[in-house]
Amino acid sequence: MRGLWAGLRGHVIVICALMGCAVGAAPASAQSSRSVTLVVPFAAGGPTDTLARILSERIAAELHTTVVVENVAGASGSIAGARVARATPDGTTITIGHWGTHVLNGAIFKLPYDVLADFEPIATIAMGTQLIVGRKSLEANSLKDMIAWLKANPGKATAGTAGAGTGAHVAGVFFKEKTGTDFQFVPYRGAGPAMIDLVAGQIDIMFDQASNSLPQYKNGAIKAFAVTSPTRLASAPDIPTVDEAGLPGLYISYWHGIWAPKNTPKDIVAKLNAAIVTVLADPAVKQRFAELGQEIPPVAQQTPAALAAFQKAETEKWWPIVKAADIKPE
Repeated sequence: MRGLWAGLRGHVIVICALMGCAVGAAPASAQSSRSVTLVVPFAAGGPTDTLARILSERIAAELHTTVVVENVAGASGSIAGARVARATPDGTTITIGHWGTHVLNGAIFKLPYDVLADFEPIATIAMGTQLIVGRKSLEANSLKDMIAWLKANPGKATAGTAGAGTGAHVAGVFFKEKTGTDFQFVPYRGAGPAMIDLVAGQIDIMFDQASNSLPQYKNGAIKAFAVTSPTRLASAPDIPTVDEAGLPGLYISYWHGIWAPKNTPKDIVAKLNAAIVTVLADPAVKQRFAELGQEIPPVAQQTPAALAAFQKAETEKWWPIVKAADIKPE
């Protein structure tokens, strides 16, 4: 009998381990017993992936579990969006996204989900901007020079994007309209792969997130012509704003947030938010984000309600602009 009980007890322990409980102890919460998958909508090595990996280990420590970063690239982030929208709403699957994935995609693609209605906002994590950058060997040394070069070579230059309808693509379309230039878009599975080709000189320019471009610019691997905001970056004060560089008003705010599937219980959302807010207050995280040209928003703007309101406002602002420009998937 003792041998039989020992065998049965071993099975009970295994079953409890899989179910997130312990023999002789109360069941643990979802966040402290099961791993969390953080879905990144783009390829590894890109700007969104970089932010996710900075946060994941620290969030895991706060939740007393493992956070697994999963890259689900393709269709400008909409494949990942569909995956998370369909996931079980229990806090074990969340996604990082931004202006492109959770605003622009809704105006450009016929999605199997709603960018507003099918997710539970958790927290706004970063406010960033874009840089207008070019390969190191590009003949231009200023934004005005770059525009002149593009006009002298209509249709010949190439601009890398993270896919049709992404922020890089939309910014490029507006740049074309504002400057009267013409160039070809080259879509990649993420900004990381596109940057690799820019550094290699395989493409000419990019309208890229600062978090992706700054390290390469600081290493001298690419040229930076302007930042798409009314103020210069504290981490790269030598790069002029678009206003200073001769293209006033071309402002692009590239913010990031974290979402869970719709109907994720409020207490789980609150636990995830609390963990993220704590991590964002870490001086080391703040410094790392600043090095990437990312500003962490005030605590009042890190709440689920604040992210929901901001995402809605951005949708109301950008959808009419994108549709008027007739931007379509390529």
